[in-house]
Amino acid sequence: MKKVTQLQLRQLFIITMVWMVLGFIIAVYDHLVLHTNLSLGPTEGYSFTEAVFRNLISSFIGAMLGGSCLVFYINVKYRDKPYGYTILAVLLFFIVVMMIITLILAAVIVPRRTGLTLSDPVSQAAFIAFITDRYPLKSALVWLFIVATTQLLLQVSSKFGQGTFWNIIRGKYNTPKEEKRIFMFLDLNSSTAMAEKLGDETYHALLQDFFADITDPIVNNKGNIYQYVGDEVVIAWTHEEGIENAHCLKCFFDMKQIMMRKEQKYVQRYGLVPTFKAGLHCGRVVAGEIGIIKRDITYSGDVLNTTSRIQNMCKELNVEILASSHVLKELILSDQYTAEPLGAIKLRGKSQEIALSTLRPVF
Repeated sequence: MKKVTQLQLRQLFIITMVWMVLGFIIAVYDHLVLHTNLSLGPTEGYSFTEAVFRNLISSFIGAMLGGSCLVFYINVKYRDKPYGYTILAVLLFFIVVMMIITLILAAVIVPRRTGLTLSDPVSQAAFIAFITDRYPLKSALVWLFIVATTQLLLQVSSKFGQGTFWNIIRGKYNTPKEEKRIFMFLDLNSSTAMAEKLGDETYHALLQDFFADITDPIVNNKGNIYQYVGDEVVIAWTHEEGIENAHCLKCFFDMKQIMMRKEQKYVQRYGLVPTFKAGLHCGRVVAGEIGIIKRDITYSGDVLNTTSRIQNMCKELNVEILASSHVLKELILSDQYTAEPLGAIKLRGKSQEIALSTLRPVF
């Protein structure tokens, strides 16, 4: 199963659990309101057990329909659109889901109350009374807020990158920690020439398309987009996930494959197909939160500077990808890739040489 799908299923599971808990809390809240001095009390047909059942079933069906829509459709189709687009799409789908849930609940609860089938005139009258009652409207108002908040949190999580938002919430990096990480600095080739040819707005649209298209290969190879810097993207892996199945290396060639498959799209829109180069390196960095108004998790250490210098050497050595010996000695290349040593090279601003190699897939 692809990593993207795993993340989506995990999001759906969390949404389902949280929404069912909220459904139970709403049932308890309604029960307490009905038994306060401000209320005339529950009706004769009121049952707390039925209210809990009704809310749990509603929450579950809503999560299966609405949550799946959020995770698998809206946040995929509209992931490069403003939040307003997703809100409009969520609102339209929310209305449909609430209607479906109300009809399902009516079909289940009304026969239990009347003891008659839905074909009976008494049950039919009770069915109409159920769906026209103000309770579904009250529930719709409450769940509209819950769904909108859920979508906002999904968007915020997407903005920070997978895992980063949760790490900030639980304060994992409130105290800086030393970690071993693998980094890839990826940069577009001939970016200045492309920008001059296309113009600023069209070039920005190309960058949006390019970064969107390479996202799934990054996530599927367990990478985390650390930051975008102009036409450059910095990708980070934990040491274990990066070396597992050579994910950090496979990521580069998967991105190349996705660009080859989308070649026609870029030719039609921009009259060219962007190419890129990358540098790979690993080592120990310090990870920690910085910022007050805009909080983020950053990495600091010589590893990042070295990786950037390695990536800059790609143009000089006329290769697509360069990896340091520090990374290669950790990877098991098997028969998928072949490494071509280029010798020990002194990087700009560095006093010591570093052994570099370029890599190619074995066809």
